[in-house]
Amino acid sequence: MRIAFGWSRLLTAAVCGVALVDRLFWGLGSQTIAGQNFLAYLTIESNIVFAALALIAGIIALRMPEDPAWLTTARAVVLSWTITAGLAFALIVWQAGLHGIPIWVPWSDVVLHFVLPAWTVVAWVFGPGRRAASWRIVPYVLLYPVAWGVFTIWRGGVVGWYPYYFLDPRQVSGLPEMIVTCVIALAIFALVASGLVALSRLRTTARTDLRGTPEADGDDPDPA
Repeated sequence: MRIAFGWSRLLTAAVCGVALVDRLFWGLGSQTIAGQNFLAYLTIESNIVFAALALIAGIIALRMPEDPAWLTTARAVVLSWTITAGLAFALIVWQAGLHGIPIWVPWSDVVLHFVLPAWTVVAWVFGPGRRAASWRIVPYVLLYPVAWGVFTIWRGGVVGWYPYYFLDPRQVSGLPEMIVTCVIALAIFALVASGLVALSRLRTTARTDLRGTPEADGDDPDPA
């Protein structure tokens, strides 16, 4: 089971990589400023990290019976980013439809925003050899979106383009709306991270010793 799961992680990394390449060429083919700013999207950046981590996690699963504690932490953090990005994209597409602005979504976007996030939740819950994640990861999940948001707002003022409408002062009613929207977005990141931690602690798939704690390195999964 563990070996099969390791290969599934490698397949996930490959699918994500192919989807990212297709999304890159689709964007460049559209000849729009959005296509020329491929790496400006949080979804793209987080999925690049996701693909690299899935590759590493797959190799570890093929070589070790259980994930080390650092890998569980890294997966929880990165999955929080990709799942939240998928939820945000779904909301944007839904709102655009309500306003009569249909958005054509290429297959690569469907894979990156919906298929992979859904699969990663299943793999997170049922994948063998995963330890319980620590609640300490929740604030760390927010570091990347905060840093990305600050840089993106600064860069948008320089180049005159923003990857998401709620970061653009021209598309919102003012600074208060922008701040409220950003706070809501960060709250969703925190909720997703909390949900992943809770799921990992309800269903720990690593082997346990007689004391009921994960073996391997003897560390408490949540020293807090």
